This record gives sequence, structure tokens and C-alpha cells, in this order.
Amino acid sequence: MNEMKNDLLEDSRKTWPEKFASDEEIFSHIHAGDKIFIGTGCGEPQHLVQALVNFVGANPKAFSGIEIIHVWTLGTAPYLDDKFRDNFRIDSFFISEGTRNAINRGAADYTPISLSAAPGLIRREIIPIDVALIQTSLPDKHGYMSLGISVDIVKAATQKALMIVAQINAHMPRTQGDGFINIKDIDFIVPYDEPLLEYTVEDPGDIIKAIGKHVARIIEDESTLQVGYGIIPNAVVSYLGEKKHLGVHTELLSDGIIDLMQKGVVDNSKKSIDMGKSVASYCMGKRETYEFLDENPTVSFKTIDYVNNPLIIAKNKLMTAINSAMEIDLTGQATAESIAGKFYFGIGGQADFMRGAALAPGGKSILALPSTAINDTVSRIVPSLQEGTGVTFTRGDVHYVVTEYGIAYLHGKNIRERAMDLIAIAHPKFRPWLIDEARKLLFIYKDQAFISGPNGIYPEGLETLKTTRSGLHLLLRPVKMGDEPLMKDFFYALSNDSMYRRFMSARMDMPHERLQDFVVIDYTRKMEILAVLGEEDKEEIVGLGQYEIEKDTHMAEVAFAVSDKHQSKGIGQELLRYLTYLARRQGLLGFTAEVLLENRPMLHVFEKMGFDMEKRVGSGVYELKMMFRV
Repeated sequence: MNEMKNDLLEDSRKTWPEKFASDEEIFSHIHAGDKIFIGTGCGEPQHLVQALVNFVGANPKAFSGIEIIHVWTLGTAPYLDDKFRDNFRIDSFFISEGTRNAINRGAADYTPISLSAAPGLIRREIIPIDVALIQTSLPDKHGYMSLGISVDIVKAATQKALMIVAQINAHMPRTQGDGFINIKDIDFIVPYDEPLLEYTVEDPGDIIKAIGKHVARIIEDESTLQVGYGIIPNAVVSYLGEKKHLGVHTELLSDGIIDLMQKGVVDNSKKSIDMGKSVASYCMGKRETYEFLDENPTVSFKTIDYVNNPLIIAKNKLMTAINSAMEIDLTGQATAESIAGKFYFGIGGQADFMRGAALAPGGKSILALPSTAINDTVSRIVPSLQEGTGVTFTRGDVHYVVTEYGIAYLHGKNIRERAMDLIAIAHPKFRPWLIDEARKLLFIYKDQAFISGPNGIYPEGLETLKTTRSGLHLLLRPVKMGDEPLMKDFFYALSNDSMYRRFMSARMDMPHERLQDFVVIDYTRKMEILAVLGEEDKEEIVGLGQYEIEKDTHMAEVAFAVSDKHQSKGIGQELLRYLTYLARRQGLLGFTAEVLLENRPMLHVFEKMGFDMEKRVGSGVYELKMMFRV
């Protein structure tokens, strides 16, 4: 096979000998002030770039004022060396580690743009391209070569460049899709085989793993995924092994997605468009991933103005965009590119996918980020974005925010609800500060209660799934301080009789001051468990059970309530059974309770638990003392 490919290359050399020129001849066609486009990421033609730099090093006055245009570079960007400052200047659509310092010190330029719009700038010659340095696979018998793992903006650059120089590399996979170019359309060919650049992320620590597990909970079977750049989105993918019939429509194709394809988790069988194919615009991964892509008909590399077009993205049902951010404020706007005037990354394709997912039928846009930065000294959840910080994601496009402390669902919620939900998933040591700042900004109630320290940290490990005797599937979970709106809906949906039986009072109102007693609790002295139906985006509380420890007796007073339309379905029994388990785990000896004489259903629930029960009749109530059996 390799011999046949080499023969094809030799045939091309005989047919177009003028295309196989020396570096000196090729680069002599470059003029001062030209704009040179360089292929993206792992598809960067390393040999060509180094040859260009070597040529300038040997001929420093050959040309000056050259503008290097690219999406981003994974390599070392040798043209950034200070000795070439009169020869080259970078203009990048995205910022990488290799270009960040130069951009922030004013030695290079950054063009902020959603990548879906970048090919249009080139095609309309708003950004003209004089020279395109690209990398391709070997030609086939028809003279067609593949752009391989980097189609993205490269295709548009080849369509408009005045001169195209291609490094033909046997290591470049031949990928399906939009990335084909014929040898007759290339001006100069440089055959040079070298390993493609590889991109690997560091092993995730416990924090990143926790975030990945949370995000995986949100993703439904048959979803179509976009997974962004970085360690967090990659960690999410590793927890999707039990999902079924996932699809892929993503800007960046990663090792993790390929792993899911090989396991059969991603089969693209339920996609709304491009069914049966994983769609991407470029790939950054390891050598084995590139080998998997070679001649693989199940993967289609398309131009980035197709892949990242929000209207195309929105055609995918259950489209799920998973991206990361550097910082998010309490109203839900976030940045993934700059903080306080310092540039770190870029808009990239994240905003395109967050908007497209928000528009898709059943779509979800997810921002995943650690709660802190710089060794836990800085909170990534802040009262307001700092002056000079770019807003990458608007408040209206973010559905879910996930940290290691849990999931906040923002879509359709007001500022007060958003602030409370985000504070609940911030790092505990920053929550008191966030509460104070949110009060000052009038985002939340001025009298908003708060439990600081470990006693107020949501005990996520107590979440559990239960099925009642009537077949109702419930999530039993502790109450969160952001549950006030849900609790308000629950209480006001109760009938007057149910409210009276629960509180033994004629008072039927449930204002903010009263609701706080239910949602802001010290989990070490009080436990409140909600019975919830639905997912994070539309939860409904159908039952509430609670106990409060009586220190003198080392017992706890217990009570519960069930919504009227869900009574007699076993919810109360499940709540009491779980509260009993939690109380015994705390070493409590038993429960006490007061039950109205006419409230026989509640009394029956207690009696069915098998406690050693003492029952006294007081003024209109049963006074119960229920000891746990050893």
C-alpha cells in the first residue's frame, strides 16, 4: 500500500515537476506585507513552518511585515522569537499557551470572533489570504488529497489563497467529508513525513472527576454531543460509558469521543441530521486516534461554518453542548476568554454551540468549571464579572452550571434564584462572601439566611433513588438553600386540610421569612428530605420529610407532608423509612411526633414502621414516642 502511494506521489512529480520546488524558490514568491495562513492545531504543517522560519533566518531582509493568520497553534510558534519581530506578526482567532504572552504584551494580535464566522471573513476577503501553508495526506490515483484532521477554516483558506503550499505527509489520515483538495489546485508541494502533533490532557484529579460525574447525570440517551476543549469536557466523556445511542456533532474531535465510538456508545443512529456519522471540524488527539480516522466512513470532517452554525446545531434533537469557563457571575454570564483585560483563550466555537444547543429541541447547554482557581485562593463564581472581562456566554444561553459541589439549573430562573443556586455550588469558603455581596447588589433578599462552614454544605451523598409501592420513581434528596421557589410551590399547592394537618395551625401563608426555616438548615442538627419528581430542569416536590434533633434526649422530632394529588402512593412511607435510616446512622435513639387525632393516615404510616411506640392522647393530638428497635 505504501509503495502504491509513493508511486502516486512520484507520478505527480512527473506530471507537475514545477510544483516540487526548493524551499528557497517557494518562499521567494512571498512578498513584504503578505498574509500567510497556517493550518490549525495538530494539523499544523510543522516542517513548512520551520522551513519558513529558517529561510527568514538565513535571509533576514527577504521580506518584512508578514502577518501570520491562524486559528491557534499547538506548536512553539518559532516566528514569535523577538529576532523576527520585523518579519512576522501573528493575528490569531484563538489564544494558545504559545501565543498568550505575546498577545498580552502587545507583540501579537487576537481577533475575537465566533469560529463559525471566520470562513466568511476569508471568503469575502475581509481577511485576505496571500499564502496558505497546509498539510495533507498523500494523493490518491485521481490526485485528491485530504486535509485530514484539520478542515475547519483551512478549507476556506485554500479556496481564497493566492498561493497554496502543501506539506504532503504520509502520517496524515485520509478523512471523509469536505476536506479534499486536488493536487492541480496546489501551487507547491513539499513531501515530508513527520509525526503529527499530538494533544493530551493531564490526568483529572478528584475535583475534575466529580464534575465529570455530575455532568454525566444530565446527559440523556440518544443525545447528540458537542464536547469542548480542555480537561473538564474530556473528563465528562469518560463517564458516559453506560449511555446508549449517543451522537456527535462537535467542533473538536477528541480521544474520548473516539473511545466512545469504539465501545459502541456513540453510534449516531438517532441523530436528526448527518445520521450515522460523527461530525467534526478538526481533531486533536493521539496517534491511535488519527489512525482510527484514516478512511473511516463513520466520521465526517466538515468546514467550521457548517459544524458551528447555530442553526445547523439546533437541528439536532437533544443537542448537548459541554463547555468550560474561567469565571461566571451570579446572574449567569460567563467568560471563557479574558479576565480584567488579560486575554487567556478566545471565543472559539463555544458560544456557537451554547446558542445552538439552547435552540435545539430538548437541547442542553452545560458550563462545567472547578469552583476555585489558583490553589483555592480565587472563586470562579463571582458577584459580577470584573471590568475588562469579555462575556463569552450570555445569561440567556446557559442552562446548567456544574462544579464539584453540584448542579445549578439557571434556564428560566430569575436573578435571585440564579444567585442562590450558584452560591450553593460555589466553594464553601467563598459562600459567605458571595451571600454578602449578593445582598449588597440586591440580587437576593437582604435578610437571606445562611449557614456558614461545613454544617451548611449540601450532603450530596445522601441523594438516593426510590420506587414506591405504587411504582412511582422518586429522587429523595436533602433540601438545598436554592429550593425556596420549589418549596413555596409545594406548600401553596397543599389543600387547607393538608396544611392544617401538617402545621396544626390555621395559618396558611408561607412568606419568605417562614420558608427560610425549611431551606436554610444546619445538616448536623436537622435533616430535611424532599421527594422529587422530574429532572433538574423541571423538578417538582411531591413530599417533604424532616426531623430535628432534641439534644437532651438524643432523639428527634419527625414530621412529613405529601402533596394532595400524590397521597396514598407510598411517598410518606418512603420518606419516613429513609429518615429513619439517616437518624439511626447518626446514632439517634428514636423519633417523637405529634399527630392530630383525625389524621389517621399519618398515624398509620408511623405504625407500619415497626417502632417500639408509646402513644399518649393530649389536647386533640397523639403524642408519639417511637424508639428504634435494635
